[in-house]
Amino acid sequence: MSQSASNPGALSGLVVLDLSRILAGPTCTQVLGDLGAEVIKIERPGRGDDTRGWGPPFLKDAAGNETAESAYYLSSNRNKASVAIDLATPEGQKLIADLAVKADILVENFKVGDLKRRGLDYETLKARNPGLIYCSISGFGQTGPYAHRAGYDFLIQGMGGIMSLTGFPDDEGGTETKCGVGIADVMCGMYASVSILAALNHRHATGEGQHVDISLLDAQVSWLINQGVAYLVSGDVPGRLGNGHPTIVPYETFPAADRSFVIAVGNDTQFQKFCEVAGAPELAADPLYAKNADRVRNRKQLIPLIRRLTIEKTAAEWISELENAGVPCGPVNDLQQVFSDPQILERAMRITLPHPVSGTVDLIGSPINLEKTPVTYAKAPPMLGADTGDILQRHLGLSDETLHGLSEKGIVGLRTAPEDKEKSAK
Repeated sequence: MSQSASNPGALSGLVVLDLSRILAGPTCTQVLGDLGAEVIKIERPGRGDDTRGWGPPFLKDAAGNETAESAYYLSSNRNKASVAIDLATPEGQKLIADLAVKADILVENFKVGDLKRRGLDYETLKARNPGLIYCSISGFGQTGPYAHRAGYDFLIQGMGGIMSLTGFPDDEGGTETKCGVGIADVMCGMYASVSILAALNHRHATGEGQHVDISLLDAQVSWLINQGVAYLVSGDVPGRLGNGHPTIVPYETFPAADRSFVIAVGNDTQFQKFCEVAGAPELAADPLYAKNADRVRNRKQLIPLIRRLTIEKTAAEWISELENAGVPCGPVNDLQQVFSDPQILERAMRITLPHPVSGTVDLIGSPINLEKTPVTYAKAPPMLGADTGDILQRHLGLSDETLHGLSEKGIVGLRTAPEDKEKSAK
């Protein structure tokens, strides 16, 4: 879904100054941009966001040649304007500070203390813009013994415990395993966007901005959810269960005659229905398995029995029969199957936007569906410095002469034509 000019987004009129890079911060600001905010992404001239170089794959131009636009960068930077400013220079710092005066929200993910040395910390900018909502995203937060450390998703998945819960047990040949996407970064970005919206509501009531302190480690620990609280309640350190669930059985992948599929039995009634479809009603009547708590306690005996049943039919046969019986189940799709799935297409989770070098680019859609203020897909992830001139003229009133002077000194990066980027492509 997309918004029209007559139906602006929920955050229309708000200006977000985005000093973040990589994934957590850009995920946060992409959400804000999807909801209608104007997002000004500050990038280093000539290099830009670190993820621009994180490939392959890279987007290809109309002739099939690789460009410098990586798929990683494209994943979390739509609905933004790219402004190339050298933050290491006093002149660049002044430009950014002046933009912060015009902004409603600032998002940054520098190491603790870096922006203070440049006069871009919250206290300094608050003096000029008391209503500013300043969100700091870091590996470990602004306080504590680890505050000075850099944080990356993989490191956080290890330190925050999720890797200890992911993967098959040692006796099945497994080991601690990270999630296949940067989930610690993504969830941190989600918490950051929620926090910013809460701060906005406070500002509506009081006129006050505030500092938001979000860390990857805090966020990752928070979404240990049931496993984390199970440890706090019991004192027992949970182990890895592969695709199994710690407190629901059967709730994992099972082998069919052709491939694996998922059975997600959530209650005793569903288990009875599964057993009926499987031709094994005696399992549901057995006191060892009749209740979920018993199935959890006796999973080592039950799961092999179920696997001997599921291997007798194809995955498609099982899914069809179990769906008809009201038992939750489904395939294990690869990404080609995901992005061609009719439900995914109907829900607009695969979108196509115009792009200056490739013609179009396919992206993942937003899961947010608002009736009155739907999300917008107004702009593909910008090329480096594509909006420097427009933003600095529109928000700061800089003249063409001033812009070109700053460009000649290397303080800002101006982009004049799409083919410029191709000259620097890998």
